[in-house]
Amino acid sequence: MLRFLFFIAIVRPFMFLWVGMNVRNTELLPKQGPALIAANHNSHMDTLALLSLFPIKQLKQVRAVAAADYFLANPIMRFIALELIGILPIERTPKDRTSDPVSKINEALDAGQILIFFPEGTRGDPEQLSRFKKGLARLAELRPQMPVIPVFLYGFGKVLPKGSFLPVPFFCDVFVGEALSSFETRSKTMAEFESSLEALSSRVSAPDWQ
Repeated sequence: MLRFLFFIAIVRPFMFLWVGMNVRNTELLPKQGPALIAANHNSHMDTLALLSLFPIKQLKQVRAVAAADYFLANPIMRFIALELIGILPIERTPKDRTSDPVSKINEALDAGQILIFFPEGTRGDPEQLSRFKKGLARLAELRPQMPVIPVFLYGFGKVLPKGSFLPVPFFCDVFVGEALSSFETRSKTMAEFESSLEALSSRVSAPDWQ
């Protein structure tokens, strides 16, 4: 209940009124899980923006894969991350060789959840794409029938860039793409994802995009 109130009273009004988030092709978002939302990553606002794309009644199904060492670092951040945002915490550096971060993701997908995943692994510079890691391709390889939806985010790196704590108003765009289809090899999966994001980014009219 607390998470729903947080999104109804704070997150959604902030995203759609203060930030002025403009979303294209929401009809391409999955209506049920298991499914994966794969997006570029420039800001902590990215997670809240993606969660805001889904109806409140569907929010319990949707979680963002996030770094446990960062978001569970102290009690306050832990409470916000787990109780309000509802992240799926993953150890980026496993404590032993027997633990596999993918297993926790698979458990969530087995439970029918929709996961938000950032293939860059960490936040990059504002409005710049970083090198994509192959974790996305590994998940797609394990679940070739699972919808993997590419989403391109623009502007959130200016609302709350890395290292900043106070958001500023800036019009932002969210472009939802068609589900990926090439899961024959990891390289083909990543190539299709990168191509899809490039195609979505070309719809941004801002002149400073590179």
